[in-house]
Formats: sequence, C-alpha cells, structure tokens
Amino acid sequence: QVQLVESGGGSVQAGGSLRLSCAASGSMFSIEGMGWYRQAPGKQREMVARIIIGRSTNYADPVKGRFTISRDNAKNTLYLQMDSLKPEDTAVYYCNADRTLYGTRIDYWGQGTQVTVSS
Repeated sequence: QVQLVESGGGSVQAGGSLRLSCAASGSMFSIEGMGWYRQAPGKQREMVARIIIGRSTNYADPVKGRFTISRDNAKNTLYLQMDSLKPEDTAVYYCNADRTLYGTRIDYWGQGTQVTVSS
C-alpha cells in the first residue's frame, strides 16, 4: 500500500503562485509514476503533470510553461510549483502514484487539496 498526503493548497489571485506538496509513504519500491491530477466542479478528473520515474515528465497543455513538477527522492515528496495561476486552474488537486501488478495498473490517491484562483 501507498499513502499520499497533499498540502499547500489555498486561495490566490490570478497571476499568483502556489506550491503543492505530496508526502508519500508505504511500499514505494515498485512505483512507476507519480503525478498531479485535478478535478473542477462538474468536470472529470484530468492529469496535470506526471513523472514517469527514471524516464520522462509530461504536462497537460493548459499548464505547460506555468507549472513545474518535481520529486525529492530522499524525502519521498512530490511537488507541483504553480505560477501565473488562472481562474480556470481552480480545482481540487490530487496526488497520484501508480504501479503495474500482473499487467494491471494500480493507482493510489491522496485526499486532495483545494486550489482557488480568483480574478
């Protein structure tokens, strides 16, 4: 099992910045990817940024150039630096970790942290 605990959400005006953190614990040895997803009211959850460990980093088009995902291996912590925030970035942000077991992807989720951007 993997436990994920997010922190760092809050309210900010458009153009501002926030940094989200995700502390991971548990069986991290076979985790293949870690990332941030978000879900706005009435919308489906969507990928924001994801690290495929040891391989690549991917960003959703709406956040490219504004958000930066990073990982501190020693602290088992994932970060999302969000700059130039826009009202459309308002959502609950979830930390995610995934592994493949017997050919099936298994996802672990944090409880979510609210980000609200006002115009």
